[in-house]
Amino acid sequence: MNKTIEITIPVLNEEATLAKQVGIAYTFLRDELQDLGQITLVLADNGSTDRTPDIGRALMSELPGVTYLRLEKRGVGLALKSSWGGSTADIVGYMDLDLATDLVHLRPALSALVADHADIVTGSRLAKGAKVIGRTPLRNFTSAWFNRIVKWVFRTSFSDGMCGFKFLKRELLPALMADGAKSDGWFFATEILVTGEHLNYRVLDLPVTWTDDPNSKVKVVKLSLEYLKAMLALRERLRTAKGGSNA
Repeated sequence: MNKTIEITIPVLNEEATLAKQVGIAYTFLRDELQDLGQITLVLADNGSTDRTPDIGRALMSELPGVTYLRLEKRGVGLALKSSWGGSTADIVGYMDLDLATDLVHLRPALSALVADHADIVTGSRLAKGAKVIGRTPLRNFTSAWFNRIVKWVFRTSFSDGMCGFKFLKRELLPALMADGAKSDGWFFATEILVTGEHLNYRVLDLPVTWTDDPNSKVKVVKLSLEYLKAMLALRERLRTAKGGSNA
């Protein structure tokens, strides 16, 4: 059975590449994946101060199935919660505007959910069969270090919580957000995976080909500190939820 699928692309001050990258993604979805169901795109703009809003609204008017969502407060997690929370699609997910994850991985990711072979699908740059191109040693080290800490703290089985390529059944969102996924920042996507495993949902760890963006705006040290703080908060929420369920 075909499903409705909504993919969110978080954007922030992306006037230089927004039209081009959305055009590439839109064409791929239209030409390669329409057999899976009705697929739409949401451009979730979390506080841009350049021409991104004008470009986003123009894309919405020009491309059927593309929606522009404006948020005044920044935060990737906030953008995803706002987009997914207002969705009526069967399947929701997100990918980064730089299209670092090869778009060919959309088919196995979405097919697993359409066929009910998984509840959550996450792209992985660390799973067997994955390929990473052009990544600096520092970012490789930081990613591996972070994922080891996640495994140690939460005893998780997925290999890469940081990859910006995740999809899930929308009906699971209330439970995921009630028990753990609350961050307004980057860690929200990892919270989805940790909480999903905590609730015994089926998480598919999909190896992907990832081409690093040399112009990435990610600030490694700041992001690492944000993750650590969010990780401790999530551990406490899950511990409290477990204690409450046993009461």
